[in-house]
Amino acid sequence: MTLKTVISKTLLLPASKIYGAITYMRNKFFDWNLLKQTEFDVPVIVVGNLSVGGTGKTPHVEFLASHLRNSYRVAVLSRGYKRHTRGFIVADRNSTPREIGDEAFQIYRKFKGEVTVAVCEKRVDGINELLRVDPDINLIILDDAFQHRYVKPKMSVLITEYNRPVFNDKMLPYGRLRESLRGINRADIVVATKCPQNIKAIDYSIYAKSLDLFPYQGLFFSTFEYKQLQPLFPDRVKSMPYLEFLSEEDSVLAVAGIGNPRPFIKQIKSYRPKVRVNIFSDHHNFTRKDIELIKQRFTSMKGREKYIITTEKDAVRLSCNPYFPHELKPYIFFLPIEVRMINEPAKDAFIEQVKKLLR
Repeated sequence: MTLKTVISKTLLLPASKIYGAITYMRNKFFDWNLLKQTEFDVPVIVVGNLSVGGTGKTPHVEFLASHLRNSYRVAVLSRGYKRHTRGFIVADRNSTPREIGDEAFQIYRKFKGEVTVAVCEKRVDGINELLRVDPDINLIILDDAFQHRYVKPKMSVLITEYNRPVFNDKMLPYGRLRESLRGINRADIVVATKCPQNIKAIDYSIYAKSLDLFPYQGLFFSTFEYKQLQPLFPDRVKSMPYLEFLSEEDSVLAVAGIGNPRPFIKQIKSYRPKVRVNIFSDHHNFTRKDIELIKQRFTSMKGREKYIITTEKDAVRLSCNPYFPHELKPYIFFLPIEVRMINEPAKDAFIEQVKKLLR
C-alpha cells in the first residue's frame, strides 16, 4: 500500500462516511415528509446520476426531448450550472452560455425553439414560472436533478457510466458518489451509458446483477454515436473536413473541458491524423490566456492540413468567447454526439416504458 493510499484512507474515508450519513438523513427526511416535496399537475421527468463527473446526462435529456416532443409540449429546466446570472430565465435567440449555462444553451441551440429551455436554481419556482409563461407545457424534464428532491417527479431516469459503475464506487470525497448506492431505488429507469459497441449478453447479465434492481425498474444500455464534424463559425469555413478522410500528414488539436473527455479523445485518436490534446476542467470558462495557449499550440503544429476539434459542450462556450481569434475561426470544428441504445428494439422499448410511466 502506497503512502498516498494510506493518507487517502486515513483522511478521506472518514470524511466520506460522515458525508454518507448526512445524505442518508437528508433522504430520510424527504421519505418521512419532514422535508416537503411539491407535486405538479403536469408530469415531471428527473434525469440525473449518483456520481459526480460526466456520465452523459445532458445528451440523454436531449434524447428524451427529441423522442417526446411530438407527443408533448416539452420544456427542459436546468439550474444553469456556472452561469453568471441568477433567478429564472427562459432561453431565447439572444441568450448566451454566460447567461444560462453551457448545457442549457446547448439544448436550446439543438432544438431551435421546438423545446422550451429555462434555468432556475430553485426548481419548484422554475416549474411554476414555466407554467405561467407557457400554460400549454404538459411535460417538464429536469436536467441533473436526481438529488433535488423538493420536486416530486412523475418518473426518474438515473444515468450511470458503464465503465465507472456506481456499485464499485465510494462516497465523496473518497470516491465519486453524491449519495449511497441505495439511492438507485428511487429510479424508475436506469441507463448504463458509454457502453462498448461489442457488449455481450453475459456483460448485460453481470451488470444487471451487480446493480440489483427491483423487478419494476427498467435497465437499458446506451452508447454515444459521433456524428460528422460541424463548424463553430459556419460563415468562416472554406472547406469541411471529414475525420475519416484525414491522413497521417494532417494534424488535429483536440480541446476538451468536460467531465470525462476520454471517449472524445479516443474517438479523435481512432483516425489517422497526428493528435495533440488540450484538456481543461469541466465547464471550463476559457480565459484570454487559455485561448492564447490554444493558438500557440495550433500554430506550432506541423501538418498538411491542421484543425482544432472540440466537444459539443465546449463549442457553445468557445463560439461566444470574445477572445477567440478571427484567424482560427476557419479551422475549429466540434464533434456532435447522439445517444443510441445498444440495439434498435431497446430504443422503442425505452420510449414506450417512459410513455407508460407518464400516463
